[in-house]
Amino acid sequence: MKTTKLDLLSENTKQSAQLFEQAKKGIPGGVTANIKYIAPHPIIMERGKGSKLYDVDKNEYIDYLLCYGALILGHGHPYVFESVMKQMKEAGTTIFGTPHRLESVMAEKLISLYPGIEMVRYTNSGLEATLLAIRMAMAYTGKSKLAKFEGHYHGGFDQVLLSVNPEEDQAGNEKIPNTVPESRGIPDYYVENTVILPFNDLIATEKILRARAHEISSIIMEPIQGGFIPADQEFITGLRGLTEELGILLIFDEVKTGFRLSLGGAQKNYDIKPDITALGKVLGGGFPVGAIGGKKEIMLISAPDGGRDILTAGAENKNKQDALFHSGTYNGHPTILASGLATIEVLESEGTMESLFSNTQLLRHQLEDVYQQYNIPMQTIGEGSIFNIILTQNNIKNYRDMNKADTTLRKKLDYELLKLGIYTKPLNRYSMSIAHTEEDITRTVEAHKRAIQIILDLRES
Repeated sequence: MKTTKLDLLSENTKQSAQLFEQAKKGIPGGVTANIKYIAPHPIIMERGKGSKLYDVDKNEYIDYLLCYGALILGHGHPYVFESVMKQMKEAGTTIFGTPHRLESVMAEKLISLYPGIEMVRYTNSGLEATLLAIRMAMAYTGKSKLAKFEGHYHGGFDQVLLSVNPEEDQAGNEKIPNTVPESRGIPDYYVENTVILPFNDLIATEKILRARAHEISSIIMEPIQGGFIPADQEFITGLRGLTEELGILLIFDEVKTGFRLSLGGAQKNYDIKPDITALGKVLGGGFPVGAIGGKKEIMLISAPDGGRDILTAGAENKNKQDALFHSGTYNGHPTILASGLATIEVLESEGTMESLFSNTQLLRHQLEDVYQQYNIPMQTIGEGSIFNIILTQNNIKNYRDMNKADTTLRKKLDYELLKLGIYTKPLNRYSMSIAHTEEDITRTVEAHKRAIQIILDLRES
């Protein structure tokens, strides 16, 4: 029996389909971010509560996307709501446009939690955070090239939208990967000035870095690729030593991993101090946010003293050519920082993180048992409260290993799971929240059993 696109989602999402067609009249492709698209149409959500999402057709889903991991407390946590409303009521405005107390409070909190953070600057997204981190590294080192790892994603801007998920026939030698643009409109400059490294291969990475250390300002990396493929401890320790020896700054993109592996992120777990850290997602408690932190001597180059303000005219602004300019009207938004601080406070409460990790492991183990019962090669890969379902028993160390997994079957299962009320974007990782219950886990495991049986029955017919 052949499956058509219209069969991929249930008949119970007709209202979503209609609203999607309406959205396409005013929004290119009907979505405001490419990652929000699902064929044949996205499911349009109307409400969320705890671990659940409810769509416009009144279907209920157990949510494992959680806004791509941002909602570690689940939907609508009451303490976050109360903190946000209290902040706005007391402030009497939505934003000051000036410095305010919560900026320092959050900075002090991040400095206390993250080993590699001594000072902090805020942005409005994880994308902006990685962009600023790269600019700061180039300004500090005086070198103009960036190195990144194949398969790692750092936001949708020109400098890093390279070799995220390239076709293997374009990717080149696995030991010396090609630089492959992942979008139209990327200037050749970035292709020529970005060095691609092989993840979890220290010998090959070292060879590239030693040959090009004189021109590479920094390496930006996800310590856990895609939020679920961990760097080997030997690899990441060796990389830290190598970058220090060669005068290359090490940037940890902890947008996905911040607070999800520990309150101090992946760097705490690995016992590694990066030079610069980029944060986002969980930090905002469901609001758009980003931040970078790092060593004091590096961070201070963004300080605006000494007349270094490119937007200020006048004779006293003599040093603007020396500026590391960073600005943003909404940086450090008080409402967002109130939400983020409330989120951290909940996570710091006794037993919260331990319970979250325990439930994540419970779900992972039960899912692995189910697939084993059906003789389907499968493993869950991840750390802390995030993981992915990989349909292979082969070792997964990097992007190229992922291509050996059975993504066709995984995608079919994900669509069946959507019909059964288990929500994540097909092929995406699972993120857990403190709102997920043992009942949710049981329902999820049963839904996987049902989805597998449906696929097997279809094969037989």
